[in-house]
Amino acid sequence: MLFKFAVVLMLVLVIGSLFSGLFFLYRDKGAGDRVVRALTLRISLSLLLFVALLLSYRFGPYSQ
Repeated sequence: MLFKFAVVLMLVLVIGSLFSGLFFLYRDKGAGDRVVRALTLRISLSLLLFVALLLSYRFGPYSQ
């Protein structure tokens, strides 16, 4: 149950980072580096979630 909560939380953080990148793109008109940082955070969170799901499938309760 805790892992499912962590997955949902990570998905919410990924979507929040995506929308913050969109907000910064609109607000800064492409001049700042906040968009790049927000989208880098989104990619990092997505990769971390993907690796966690792969490892949980291989070693966790979903491997049965």
